[in-house]
Amino acid sequence: MYNILVVDDDKEIVGAIDIYLKKEGYHILKAYNGKQALEIIAENEIHLVLLDIMMPEKDGMETLEELRKTKSIPVILLSAKSEDYDKIGGLNSGADDYITKPFNPLELIARVNSNLRRYVSFGALDNKENSKIYQTGELVINDETKKVTVDGKEVKLTATEYNILKFLLENKGKVYSIPQIYENVWKEEGFGAENIIAVHIRHIREKIEINPKEPRYLKVIWGVGYKIEAE
Repeated sequence: MYNILVVDDDKEIVGAIDIYLKKEGYHILKAYNGKQALEIIAENEIHLVLLDIMMPEKDGMETLEELRKTKSIPVILLSAKSEDYDKIGGLNSGADDYITKPFNPLELIARVNSNLRRYVSFGALDNKENSKIYQTGELVINDETKKVTVDGKEVKLTATEYNILKFLLENKGKVYSIPQIYENVWKEEGFGAENIIAVHIRHIREKIEINPKEPRYLKVIWGVGYKIEAE
Protein backbone atom coordinates (compact mmCIF):
# COMPACT_ATOMS: atom_id res chain seq x y z
CA MET A 1 0.00 0.00 0.00
CA TYR A 2 1.33 3.45 -0.94
CA ASN A 3 1.36 6.30 1.57
CA ILE A 4 0.14 9.67 0.27
CA LEU A 5 0.52 12.84 2.30
CA VAL A 6 -2.18 15.47 1.72
CA VAL A 7 -1.18 18.97 2.84
CA ASP A 8 -3.74 21.79 2.84
CA ASP A 9 -4.97 24.25 5.47
CA ASP A 10 -8.54 23.69 4.23
CA LYS A 11 -9.72 20.66 6.21
CA GLU A 12 -12.71 20.13 3.93
CA ILE A 13 -10.42 19.74 0.91
CA VAL A 14 -8.16 17.36 2.83
CA GLY A 15 -11.21 15.35 3.88
CA ALA A 16 -12.54 15.14 0.32
CA ILE A 17 -9.17 14.03 -1.08
CA ASP A 18 -8.93 11.48 1.71
CA ILE A 19 -12.24 9.94 0.60
CA TYR A 20 -11.31 9.91 -3.11
CA LEU A 21 -7.90 8.30 -2.64
CA LYS A 22 -8.88 5.79 0.04
CA LYS A 23 -11.35 4.35 -2.46
CA GLU A 24 -8.34 3.75 -4.73
CA GLY A 25 -6.60 1.76 -1.99
CA TYR A 26 -4.10 4.39 -0.84
CA HIS A 27 -3.17 5.08 2.79
CA ILE A 28 -3.60 8.80 3.51
CA LEU A 29 -1.68 10.95 5.98
CA LYS A 30 -2.81 14.53 6.63
CA ALA A 31 -1.12 17.82 7.42
CA TYR A 32 -2.53 21.34 7.57
CA ASN A 33 0.65 23.39 7.14
CA GLY A 34 4.16 22.98 5.82
CA LYS A 35 5.76 22.49 9.21
CA GLN A 36 3.49 19.54 10.00
CA ALA A 37 4.13 18.11 6.54
CA LEU A 38 7.91 18.08 6.95
CA GLU A 39 7.60 16.44 10.37
CA ILE A 40 5.41 13.67 8.93
CA ILE A 41 7.78 13.13 6.00
CA ALA A 42 10.72 12.82 8.39
CA GLU A 43 8.96 10.15 10.44
CA ASN A 44 7.16 8.12 7.74
CA GLU A 45 7.77 6.52 4.37
CA ILE A 46 5.83 8.75 1.97
CA HIS A 47 5.41 7.83 -1.69
CA LEU A 48 3.68 11.00 -2.96
CA VAL A 49 2.74 14.44 -1.62
CA LEU A 50 -0.28 16.56 -2.59
CA LEU A 51 0.79 20.03 -1.50
CA ASP A 52 -1.23 23.24 -1.33
CA ILE A 53 0.67 26.42 -2.20
CA MET A 54 -1.02 28.97 0.09
CA MET A 55 -0.71 27.87 3.75
CA PRO A 56 0.19 29.37 7.14
CA GLU A 57 3.52 28.85 8.97
CA LYS A 58 5.29 27.35 5.93
CA ASP A 59 3.71 27.79 2.53
CA GLY A 60 3.86 25.19 -0.21
CA MET A 61 6.88 26.67 -1.99
CA GLU A 62 8.99 26.84 1.17
CA THR A 63 7.95 23.31 2.10
CA LEU A 64 8.78 22.02 -1.38
CA GLU A 65 12.22 23.62 -1.39
CA GLU A 66 12.99 22.11 2.03
CA LEU A 67 11.68 18.71 0.95
CA ARG A 68 13.79 18.65 -2.22
CA LYS A 69 17.00 18.93 -0.20
CA THR A 70 16.62 15.30 0.86
CA LYS A 71 13.72 13.63 -1.00
CA SER A 72 12.92 12.87 -4.66
CA ILE A 73 9.35 11.65 -4.04
CA PRO A 74 6.74 13.03 -6.46
CA VAL A 75 5.00 16.24 -5.43
CA ILE A 76 1.76 17.46 -6.99
CA LEU A 77 0.92 21.07 -6.18
CA LEU A 78 -2.64 22.12 -5.38
CA SER A 79 -3.30 25.74 -6.24
CA ALA A 80 -6.37 27.95 -6.30
CA LYS A 81 -4.49 30.21 -8.70
CA SER A 82 -4.71 29.55 -12.42
CA GLU A 83 -1.93 31.91 -13.53
CA ASP A 84 0.96 30.27 -15.38
CA TYR A 85 3.41 32.16 -13.17
CA ASP A 86 2.40 30.18 -10.08
CA LYS A 87 2.50 26.86 -11.89
CA ILE A 88 5.92 27.53 -13.40
CA GLY A 89 7.18 28.74 -10.03
CA GLY A 90 6.14 25.46 -8.47
CA LEU A 91 7.79 23.39 -11.19
CA ASN A 92 10.96 25.45 -10.85
CA SER A 93 10.99 24.68 -7.14
CA GLY A 94 10.92 20.95 -7.84
CA ALA A 95 7.27 19.95 -8.21
CA ASP A 96 6.45 17.13 -10.60
CA ASP A 97 2.95 18.23 -11.51
CA TYR A 98 0.13 20.60 -10.50
CA ILE A 99 -3.65 20.64 -10.27
CA THR A 100 -5.70 23.83 -10.18
CA LYS A 101 -8.54 24.03 -7.65
CA PRO A 102 -11.39 23.33 -7.94
CA PHE A 103 -10.35 20.01 -9.45
CA ASN A 104 -12.22 17.06 -10.88
CA PRO A 105 -11.82 13.99 -8.62
CA LEU A 106 -11.16 11.80 -11.66
CA GLU A 107 -8.36 14.12 -12.78
CA LEU A 108 -6.87 14.08 -9.28
CA ILE A 109 -6.88 10.28 -9.19
CA ALA A 110 -5.39 10.06 -12.70
CA ARG A 111 -2.56 12.46 -11.81
CA VAL A 112 -1.81 10.60 -8.58
CA ASN A 113 -1.77 7.23 -10.35
CA SER A 114 0.42 8.56 -13.17
CA ASN A 115 3.02 10.13 -10.88
CA LEU A 116 3.16 7.05 -8.66
CA ARG A 117 3.69 4.79 -11.68
CA ARG A 118 6.69 6.84 -12.76
CA TYR A 119 8.12 6.95 -9.24
CA VAL A 120 7.70 3.21 -8.66
CA SER A 121 9.26 2.49 -12.07
CA PHE A 122 12.15 4.81 -11.22
CA GLY A 123 12.77 2.97 -7.96
CA ALA A 124 12.34 -0.59 -9.27
CA LEU A 125 16.01 -1.47 -8.95
CA ASP A 126 15.36 -5.21 -8.89
CA ASN A 127 13.47 -5.30 -12.19
CA LYS A 128 16.19 -7.12 -14.15
CA GLU A 129 13.86 -8.10 -16.96
CA ASN A 130 13.57 -4.53 -18.22
CA SER A 131 17.17 -3.52 -17.50
CA LYS A 132 19.12 -1.95 -20.34
CA ILE A 133 21.90 0.50 -21.04
CA TYR A 134 21.01 3.56 -23.11
CA GLN A 135 23.81 5.76 -24.39
CA THR A 136 24.74 8.57 -26.72
CA GLY A 137 28.24 10.01 -26.54
CA GLU A 138 29.20 10.19 -22.86
CA LEU A 139 25.60 10.35 -21.66
CA VAL A 140 24.63 6.95 -20.24
CA ILE A 141 21.52 5.61 -18.52
CA ASN A 142 21.72 2.26 -16.71
CA ASP A 143 18.06 1.35 -16.38
CA GLU A 144 18.87 -1.51 -14.01
CA THR A 145 20.36 0.76 -11.37
CA LYS A 146 18.51 3.92 -12.52
CA LYS A 147 21.90 5.61 -12.66
CA VAL A 148 22.63 8.47 -15.08
CA THR A 149 26.20 9.46 -15.84
CA VAL A 150 27.77 12.15 -18.02
CA ASP A 151 31.50 11.88 -18.72
CA GLY A 152 31.65 9.20 -16.04
CA LYS A 153 30.13 11.41 -13.34
CA GLU A 154 26.77 10.52 -11.80
CA VAL A 155 23.88 12.96 -12.31
CA LYS A 156 20.96 13.07 -9.87
CA LEU A 157 17.55 13.34 -11.54
CA THR A 158 14.04 13.27 -10.14
CA ALA A 159 11.79 10.39 -11.23
CA THR A 160 10.02 12.62 -13.76
CA GLU A 161 13.28 13.97 -15.21
CA TYR A 162 14.66 10.43 -15.44
CA ASN A 163 11.62 9.14 -17.32
CA ILE A 164 11.65 12.02 -19.81
CA LEU A 165 15.37 11.58 -20.47
CA LYS A 166 15.06 7.80 -20.74
CA PHE A 167 12.20 8.08 -23.23
CA LEU A 168 14.15 10.48 -25.46
CA LEU A 169 17.38 8.49 -25.14
CA GLU A 170 15.61 5.23 -25.99
CA ASN A 171 14.51 6.97 -29.18
CA LYS A 172 17.63 9.04 -29.85
CA GLY A 173 17.67 10.92 -33.10
CA LYS A 174 13.87 11.10 -33.25
CA VAL A 175 12.03 14.37 -32.63
CA TYR A 176 9.01 14.31 -30.30
CA SER A 177 6.50 17.09 -29.78
CA ILE A 178 5.55 18.23 -26.27
CA PRO A 179 2.20 16.35 -26.36
CA GLN A 180 3.99 13.20 -27.53
CA ILE A 181 6.53 13.41 -24.70
CA TYR A 182 3.78 14.01 -22.16
CA GLU A 183 1.63 11.17 -23.45
CA ASN A 184 4.53 8.70 -23.44
CA VAL A 185 5.82 9.63 -19.98
CA TRP A 186 2.59 10.54 -18.15
CA LYS A 187 0.48 7.96 -20.06
CA GLU A 188 -2.35 10.46 -20.55
CA GLU A 189 -3.32 13.09 -23.12
CA GLY A 190 -0.90 15.99 -23.32
CA PHE A 191 -3.23 18.97 -23.62
CA GLY A 192 -1.69 22.13 -22.11
CA ALA A 193 1.55 20.35 -21.20
CA GLU A 194 3.89 23.04 -22.60
CA ASN A 195 4.90 24.56 -19.26
CA ILE A 196 5.39 21.24 -17.50
CA ILE A 197 7.61 19.79 -20.22
CA ALA A 198 9.57 23.00 -20.83
CA VAL A 199 10.53 23.35 -17.17
CA HIS A 200 11.51 19.70 -16.80
CA ILE A 201 13.58 19.88 -20.00
CA ARG A 202 15.41 22.94 -18.65
CA HIS A 203 16.18 21.12 -15.39
CA ILE A 204 17.50 18.10 -17.28
CA ARG A 205 19.73 20.30 -19.42
CA GLU A 206 21.14 22.04 -16.34
CA LYS A 207 22.17 18.64 -15.02
CA ILE A 208 23.49 16.85 -18.13
CA GLU A 209 24.91 19.66 -20.26
CA ILE A 210 28.21 21.48 -19.76
CA ASN A 211 26.59 24.57 -21.27
CA PRO A 212 22.77 24.31 -21.14
CA LYS A 213 22.45 27.25 -23.55
CA GLU A 214 24.41 25.30 -26.17
CA PRO A 215 23.32 21.73 -25.47
CA ARG A 216 25.26 18.80 -26.85
CA TYR A 217 22.65 16.14 -26.11
CA LEU A 218 19.16 17.49 -25.50
CA LYS A 219 18.21 19.58 -28.53
CA VAL A 220 15.15 21.66 -29.32
CA ILE A 221 13.80 21.62 -32.86
CA TRP A 222 11.94 24.94 -32.96
CA GLY A 223 8.27 24.60 -33.75
CA VAL A 224 8.45 20.81 -33.59
CA GLY A 225 9.76 19.47 -30.29
CA TYR A 226 12.79 17.89 -28.62
CA LYS A 227 15.25 15.09 -29.30
CA ILE A 228 18.36 13.46 -27.92
CA GLU A 229 21.16 13.80 -30.44
CA ALA A 230 22.47 10.46 -31.71
CA GLU A 231 26.28 10.39 -31.55
